[in-house]
Amino acid sequence: MPVVELEGVTKAYDGGVVGLQRASVSIGRGEFVFLVGPTGCGKSTCIRLLLKELEPSEGEVRIAGKPLSKIPRKRVPMLRRNVGTVFQDYKLLPNRTVYDNVAYSLEVIGEGRDQIRRKVPDILRLVGLSTKLHAYPDQLSGGEQQRVSIARAFVNHPPLLLADEPTGNLDPETSIGIMQLIYRINRTGTTVVVATHDKEMVDKMRRRVVELREGRIVRDQESGLYRPDESTTEFAIRLRGELGIGAEGHPN
Repeated sequence: MPVVELEGVTKAYDGGVVGLQRASVSIGRGEFVFLVGPTGCGKSTCIRLLLKELEPSEGEVRIAGKPLSKIPRKRVPMLRRNVGTVFQDYKLLPNRTVYDNVAYSLEVIGEGRDQIRRKVPDILRLVGLSTKLHAYPDQLSGGEQQRVSIARAFVNHPPLLLADEPTGNLDPETSIGIMQLIYRINRTGTTVVVATHDKEMVDKMRRRVVELREGRIVRDQESGLYRPDESTTEFAIRLRGELGIGAEGHPN
């Protein structure tokens, strides 16, 4: 069963602006898929439909076979518990430490204190921030803030991770680190959908690409150019080489 399905989805906004036009796409369990296209092409509309922040004007959106149109408003928080989301602007709580930012996403879904104490250090190790537990967001670099955002999205190990321009504010070397981290999460079995206009990064990642233009899907292309068993380290080394970035993070 596909994890994500859009079937003939159209989204028209007030004023006649069309976000999506008759878009159909199916994404299987464990896939890593890029949504690409210029600003305003419909990428963010897709993400917001999958979070049930928007309702389609026509067509059906399903997650794990469940039509989102059948989910009542009071059940939406439960849906979002199973979908991790990462945004360009991090959305961290400025007056809370790294630990508390991640713990908060467990508190709001009613996790017990013992579970939180166990899960938060584990996820911060995974994202490479074990030493920053007590730091505040304004003491972190942009890349570190995005790692906290990813930790918060993934601490509950949701089956689906949506990332909307996750490297939009970051330099090329930091972007590779973030993509490496998202790839590591994908390797645990989580389905990943990344919306981005970073065409060069997408080309080098060699994953499935769904391209949008003016709300229409104009390309849905399997890459097939990568080894499915590529480790996260091999992946980062290959990406640095193909993007012409040396180990210090400077273009060669």
